[in-house]
This record gives sequence, C-alpha cells and structure tokens, in this order.
Amino acid sequence: MHKLNGHHHISMLTKNGKQNNHFYTKILGLRRVKKTVNQDSPSMYHLFYGDLTGAPGTELTFFEMPVAGRTVRGTNAITRIGLLVPSFESLLYWQERFQELGVEHSGLTSYAGKDALFFEDHEGLRMVLLNHQGKEAPAQWQTWDGTDIPEEHRILGMGTIEITVRYLQRTVNLLKDLFHYSVVEDDDKEAILQSSEGEVHGEIVVKELEGPSEKPGKGSIHHLALRVSTVEELRQWEDKIKERGLESSGVVDRYYFHSLYFRDRNGILFEIATDGPGFTVDSAIEDLGKELDLPPFLEQKRADIEAILEPLD
Repeated sequence: MHKLNGHHHISMLTKNGKQNNHFYTKILGLRRVKKTVNQDSPSMYHLFYGDLTGAPGTELTFFEMPVAGRTVRGTNAITRIGLLVPSFESLLYWQERFQELGVEHSGLTSYAGKDALFFEDHEGLRMVLLNHQGKEAPAQWQTWDGTDIPEEHRILGMGTIEITVRYLQRTVNLLKDLFHYSVVEDDDKEAILQSSEGEVHGEIVVKELEGPSEKPGKGSIHHLALRVSTVEELRQWEDKIKERGLESSGVVDRYYFHSLYFRDRNGILFEIATDGPGFTVDSAIEDLGKELDLPPFLEQKRADIEAILEPLD
C-alpha cells in the first residue's frame, strides 16, 4: 500500500477576500497562485496562496463567506497551522516584522520540539512559524521572488498541523493504523505523528480537549488535505477508508487535482488530494493568480460569476 506524502493543502474560511488577499500576499509574502471559486458554490471566491507554483505542501486556501460570524473555539477541530521558515534568525526577522505591521504574535518560544513564533491573522486564525533549522525543503517547493521578504527568511511551506479532539486515540489510531503515520510522541493528552519519520512537512500534533465542539466562522479551519501522487492511489485509499467503516465523498475531479473527503470519528474533515495536474493546467507560471480562473464546467457562467465577485486588487 502506498504511503501518504505529507500535507497537500489546508483550507479555511474568511469573511472578506480582499482583506484576506492583503494579509497573505503583503504581510506573509506568499504568492496568490489561483483566484477561482468554490466549485460547489461558485458565488464565493476560493483563493490559493503558496510558493512559486502553489506546489503541494505549500498551499493555504480560503473560501470567502461574507456571512461568516466569529469562530467560537472548542474541541473537535483543526486548531493551528505551522509554517516553516529557514532559521532561528528568520523567526527574529518575523517577530520584528509582525511588531511593525501590528500582527498579533507571541514572543519566541517552542512548539512540538521546535523554535517557534505564534501569531494570528486579522481574523484570529491561529498559526505558528517554525524553525526548519536550515534543513532541505521538499524538492517541489520554490519560494516566490515577487515579495519584499528577503529570500533567506521567506516562508517555505506547511509544517506541523494541530488537531484538537475530544477523544485522542480515535484520531491517532486513524493516522497510525490506516495511513501508517509514525508515532513520535504519545501520552494521555497529546500525540505527535509524522507521515514520513523525521519530516516535519507531514507532521500532525493531536491534542485532547473535553468540552463543546468548535463553532466555525471567520478564521476557522475547514479541512486538512493529505497528499498522494496519482488518482490510482486515491482510489486505493477510497477502498481502505470504506473498509474501516467510514464514509467518503468518493473521488471528485477538482480540475487542478482529484480528491476525496471523509470525516474521522471525532468529526475532523480530511481530504486526500493528488499532486497533479496542478495550477499551471490553465495558466502559465508567470500569470498564476492574476485572473479569475474557472474549471471548464463553470466557464459558461463566467459573466454571472464575475458580476457577483468583488475585485481583490
């Protein structure tokens, strides 16, 4: 059986696409690699940010929901996003940048055994910058030059993802037994697992917390997508998920990748997504994210869709 290749992307809710675009491109220095719409509800933006090409493992994606209220934090939710930066000096750079730009942040600390700087975006989405200690990043990651962030301090891609659940072992066992994650740490209230042992770009921290489930809103995390290479592998995982007694969406063609969705027994929504064909299927690398791109089945509705969406730039 194939193993998962780490994180593919992670998807959140935002109340305002224009403000969201400003934070992730102008403050975090990520590239907007795809401006498209929610394929299931095309009246709302679906925005993708990442590296030069939006390579798997670098993508932060947002659904714009103008009616979104505030998030009421709780359990049974994906609760924090780790982003890798090259060095400890990078954390110092970002601490100063956040101070200058008025971004809510902590002092330098540690998280999951790594030097860390906690921060929140303008809607309260919880994130943490993690020191990658000069280690080599995945081969497909390429930082983007169209930012004012010095190359030696740019965000590389996704690191540790935190999931908070009411019943710890339900999620730990899924990752360990079904997806063959390695257990790095496991105690009564917290576990750390990795899709490839020693590699933080596939690391998940699972924490146990009693109480009511999170009520999602702006700045909440909708789902975590895990990475596979091909549609053939995806169909094999579809069968394995079914054998475990879980329901899935079946394989869905998202044009830029194929994926399937399922919830674990704590209600956490996971996606499994293929590497390709990727965001250059309908756009040259130099033009990524500039125009509204639509999958072919929505192209005939372009005029109606563009009339609804507020310009981002």
